[in-house]
Amino acid sequence: MFGSYLRIFMMQRESVSVTDVTITVLPASPLHLLEIWSNPKEVANRFEAATGFKLPRTGRSAGTSALRAIRFEPTAWLIEGDTGIIAPVLTEDGALTAIGGGITRVRLSGTGWRALLMEGGVFGAESLEFAPECSAATIIGQVNVRLHVVSHDSCDAYVPASFSAGLIHFWQVAAESLLVQPHTKSHCAQPIKPSPL
Repeated sequence: MFGSYLRIFMMQRESVSVTDVTITVLPASPLHLLEIWSNPKEVANRFEAATGFKLPRTGRSAGTSALRAIRFEPTAWLIEGDTGIIAPVLTEDGALTAIGGGITRVRLSGTGWRALLMEGGVFGAESLEFAPECSAATIIGQVNVRLHVVSHDSCDAYVPASFSAGLIHFWQVAAESLLVQPHTKSHCAQPIKPSPL
């Protein structure tokens, strides 16, 4: 399913409304984990001077079309794009580690992406406070997933590569089940097993 997309239509029986979700596996791109070990204020100032934007606070993202920082942990950010200007910023106060090979980026788009994330998940994705430039770490089907809201109609999920096929299949099954049951009744997810090596 890599490089393809699955278009799924979900129906709410009570309201007879139809919403759609498109699940797209995005092309591989440079992904790095930025960690700050010491002197966080100084590193933040150097980062802003080099990139033109501030390191975002927890649960938020910031950046440009060429470089984006998504904060998921108190001292760690996911960095998308060209990181050439970041390495000198860290000196000995942190590290920049390439992790793109271990992560599959999946975009959920369409008006039903929030309802789909509620299936098998424990995070309140239906809250409108989870808005563009917000991020979260959560568990879906016992898989650790990082979420980043791209726009009102789309959200990117960063999934461990070994679990991506299973989780995409789970989303397919979950969305299909919403065709025959109200989306307000989430079904429980079975543990998703990693793909064989």
